[in-house]
Amino acid sequence: MIRLIIFASGSGTNAENIIKFFKDSRNIKVTFVLTNSKNAKVLERSERLEIPSKVFSKSEFNSKEFLQFLKNEADFIILAGFLLKVPEEIIKSFPNKIVNIHPALLPKYGGKGMYGMHVHKAVVDNNEKFTGITIHYVNENYDEGAIIFQREVALNESDTPDDVAAKIHKLEQDYFPQVIKKTVLK
Repeated sequence: MIRLIIFASGSGTNAENIIKFFKDSRNIKVTFVLTNSKNAKVLERSERLEIPSKVFSKSEFNSKEFLQFLKNEADFIILAGFLLKVPEEIIKSFPNKIVNIHPALLPKYGGKGMYGMHVHKAVVDNNEKFTGITIHYVNENYDEGAIIFQREVALNESDTPDDVAAKIHKLEQDYFPQVIKKTVLK
């Protein structure tokens, strides 16, 4: 059984989608949802879906105990709307086993501070004709790990950042769990 831990910082719609996708899997199981925000809606979602969750501080995130917990409980780590930079020790301990989703076609609109509506606003401000999602491995730099999968979507001149967010959310929901499955089973 391949064990996944999901890291999320916000509402947790992607985390919920992943949990539901693997609920009846014989090969893959979500073991925990971890967050750095005690007010994250993902905590309510994980409780409702009966997946253990845990809130951690930035100092805990960098501790040897936290790393040991991850080693004991996870084969892969999935970042689903997680905003902190992953410590180097965790990256070294899980080479090509930490997967992130980014709401743009990397390398465009990546890097520190480029998440959520910041990305969608930048895409609209630059009059892009299309955008999309990138699912990639995590390395020591924000949004620079090897790309696993990309899917694009066309934009209209009238699209607002909220319209872009809706289009991206649909791509995330349609593709993220399936790409995770293919990635962890190869």
